[in-house]
Amino acid sequence: MAAEKGNVAKSTSGPTSVITEQKLREIFDNLDKDKDGKLGSAELSEGFRQLGVPNAVHSTKDFLGKGDTNKDDLMDFAEFTRYCLANEQKLWSVFQQLDKNHDGEIDAEEVKLSLKMLGLDVSDGDVVKLLMKMDKDGNVRISWEEWREFLLLQPDTNIKSIFKYWSHGSVINIGEALDSIIIPNEFTAEEKTTGLWWRQLVAGGGAGAVSRTVTAPLDRLKIFFQVGGGQGRSLVSCFRDMLKEGGVKSLWRGNGVNVVKIVPESALRFFAFEQLKKMLHKDGQPTQVYERLAAGSAAGVISQTTVYPMEVLKTRLALGKTGQYSGMFDCARQIARTEGLRAFYRGLTPSLIGIIPYAGIDLTVYETLKNLWLKEHKSKDPGVLLPLMCGTVSSTCGQLVSYPLSLVRTRLQAKVGPPGQENLGIFKMLWSIYRNEGVPGLYRGIVPNFLKVIPAVGIGYVAYEQFKMMLHIRT
Repeated sequence: MAAEKGNVAKSTSGPTSVITEQKLREIFDNLDKDKDGKLGSAELSEGFRQLGVPNAVHSTKDFLGKGDTNKDDLMDFAEFTRYCLANEQKLWSVFQQLDKNHDGEIDAEEVKLSLKMLGLDVSDGDVVKLLMKMDKDGNVRISWEEWREFLLLQPDTNIKSIFKYWSHGSVINIGEALDSIIIPNEFTAEEKTTGLWWRQLVAGGGAGAVSRTVTAPLDRLKIFFQVGGGQGRSLVSCFRDMLKEGGVKSLWRGNGVNVVKIVPESALRFFAFEQLKKMLHKDGQPTQVYERLAAGSAAGVISQTTVYPMEVLKTRLALGKTGQYSGMFDCARQIARTEGLRAFYRGLTPSLIGIIPYAGIDLTVYETLKNLWLKEHKSKDPGVLLPLMCGTVSSTCGQLVSYPLSLVRTRLQAKVGPPGQENLGIFKMLWSIYRNEGVPGLYRGIVPNFLKVIPAVGIGYVAYEQFKMMLHIRT
């Protein structure tokens, strides 16, 4: 795409130069391979690949989702023009954010400062390499026209996505470094005012509910093995006994409370994160990564602690016999009456401790596998398969390390153990299990747990995409 050069004035309310219809027609015709006057997904994917747009399949879906106003899965020139002009305005807004001194160009210091605000300390040499990828006239500064030419067809126009796209395929690793920052999802002011934040929470909650419901029989089987009920028996025989005891419906015993807690836990995490971030943030300064990380970690502890009684209810309901409880509230009433309110927090400590090794190993393995693949397939679009596969393997590795703590948590929740040892502490119970059952005892129930990983991840992803369509989320 040839850019129009011209004098750039200082900060204005709109772009200093607007892309012409002639230029848009040229871009459109280059993408329209079959010359039918419309752009389909295949043409866009191929065009994006030729232009070097990372993750072309996902970008095509976003591009059509935002630009195809009549929902016929095609984009004509009028729709293409409207989309590009709207995208131009968004790109201008980001350009002004990066252009700190408002001189109409982005220089190395401004790029380095913006990356530092995102939590990345990049060398001067790498910043220059990044600039050279977009710079056309060799002055190592980015004009508005160069910025627009490079990013016009990029569907995501937030700063983080732009930097990931900008660095894609370069010798530096900014995009992958951005992915490795462990920060909870943070909603923009626009997303909060338009209601997009709650739709994303609902989409995530709905996907989690579908995923958990489909894999609930395996989850109940896992709990049954964890408390020792399946010792010396096969999965098939235990499954058969569950059916015999309560019928097909019993396979989902405890799933209701497991689904109910998803949305309040997510909402609590979000609101706690927002409030804690405000408490930690210094007025007049950009939010730092360590502030968001600290707020996110504390928010996770707060949300999990708040909804933890529902975890106890899920375990008791899953292990209950037919007719023992009439429902979630009856189960809660019986526990409160016979064991007191403290029983609702049995196993909370190993649950919170287990988050640390699981999250650390999950992230490390995921990043390692993803980087190895990208190193060997630099020019290929990984699509959605790569993150699904890496996520499955990394989650499995994380569970291998943290699973003994999960087993202890379940036994404490269920109040089971060797005679007279139902109330042992974490480490004493771990030692007791190892002494009486050996290392295999620490991993009881891990087989059905692993069996549900792949279907849970796949179903969750598909369900999330469907909920996004239903709720008109185009992000």
